[in-house]
Amino acid sequence: MRLSTKVAYNTIVQFVGKLISTALGLVAIAIITRYLGQTGFGEYTTALTFISYFAILADLGLTLITVQLISQPGAKQNYILGNLLGLRLISALIILSLGPIVVLFFPYSAEIKMAVAISALSFFFIALNQIFVGLFQKNLRLDKVSIAEVSSRIVLVPAIFIAIKLNSGLAGIMIATLTSSIVSFLLHYFQARSFARLKIYFDFTFWKKIISRSWPLAITIIFNLIYLKTDTLLLSIIPRKSEIGMLAEVGIYGAAYKVIDVLITFPFMFAGIILPLLTARWAKKNIQEFKNILQKAFDIMMIIAIPLVIGTQLTAKELMVLVAGKEFSLSGPILQILIIAAGMIFVGIMFSHAIIAINKQKQIIWAYVFTAFSSVIAYLIVIPRYSYFGAAWVTIYSESFIALVALYLIYKYTGFFPKLLVLFKAIIASIIMAGGLYGLKTFEATNLFFIITVAIIIYFPTLYLLRAISPNDIKSLLNKN
Repeated sequence: MRLSTKVAYNTIVQFVGKLISTALGLVAIAIITRYLGQTGFGEYTTALTFISYFAILADLGLTLITVQLISQPGAKQNYILGNLLGLRLISALIILSLGPIVVLFFPYSAEIKMAVAISALSFFFIALNQIFVGLFQKNLRLDKVSIAEVSSRIVLVPAIFIAIKLNSGLAGIMIATLTSSIVSFLLHYFQARSFARLKIYFDFTFWKKIISRSWPLAITIIFNLIYLKTDTLLLSIIPRKSEIGMLAEVGIYGAAYKVIDVLITFPFMFAGIILPLLTARWAKKNIQEFKNILQKAFDIMMIIAIPLVIGTQLTAKELMVLVAGKEFSLSGPILQILIIAAGMIFVGIMFSHAIIAINKQKQIIWAYVFTAFSSVIAYLIVIPRYSYFGAAWVTIYSESFIALVALYLIYKYTGFFPKLLVLFKAIIASIIMAGGLYGLKTFEATNLFFIITVAIIIYFPTLYLLRAISPNDIKSLLNKN
């Protein structure tokens, strides 16, 4: 199978898998929001946000460094994986166990503190999964990841129903999530055995070498977490005037953010597929092919991101009501803002992964540090006055700044600057699409699925007519020779 066909296969399989798992994930969120309500979902969001700090600290940059290490020519795959698993096991055990202890010193309810404790165990299994994902990325077999993800979501939905049937509250929802994480881990583990001999190694000398490579990534990920998640954390603890209650505001903000989390799975998924290709091209000093791959990846991101941002401006309220229920209609205006930040993630994700491919992680650390500190200062200023709206606008700033810095660094070290023709064509097609949707007059009287169908029918043929998608591109994806 040709390399281009492998990439196409992985992309298609991942896309189909993501569609199924996303649908199931949205069903799960729909059930949870309707069961817990604004305040209860605020508690759920607070607990997950709190433990995510420790989960990211436990990562140590190993998730991304896995692909880089085992993709190098002549790499001792089994030995490297064994040490990565050993290091991840120890770091996850130690750091995640701190979460349930530290939360005791925060002014949260007993329900939130219990939820943090259960979530810590769930994140432990997720942390181990990431090493296996790196192995599948290297072998361009991300269909294995899709199988595990879809299966875990299939388990999650009935587990949530059982928790609700037993009326076990927030703790029951977290136990359902833990069950899903365990299923995902077991599937990742048994499928990974087909590609490598899995044995845990504790070679501390080699661990030092791994950490010497991964610490720049760890620093950037930590500061990335600070500017991404501190808004939710501060919303849960900063005193302010609120007609519905602080935790209810966290729930409304968290519901919109859940939709964003779902939407940005694609760029991270696709960047994960492309990363080993970029790494291999750069290692072989095939600079032109490196640039060609990066350009095509950028074009694909723009083709998806632009209509997503523009279309959401017209359907945000209806989307939130569909996903979370009428009680969360207030999340619509927040989603309209956050979707712009998501668009910037689509823009910047390929450049940030390309920086990893050329091993220039250290050069972008300052940008993450600056963005983290400036964003936290901005959150402290705007949240007391503008609540979740202020937090959402600061998120746009932080994602935009990182995307621009990543682009600058790629241009500096590789000479690559993306051609923008496809971007402009995507904008034109999206504007035409928006005009067609606006012509439907009243969205509230129209089925949302019908609106999305009309958007697709307008956008992609228009894109084709503008030659943003060429017949050769389509043939190369379908050609399996």
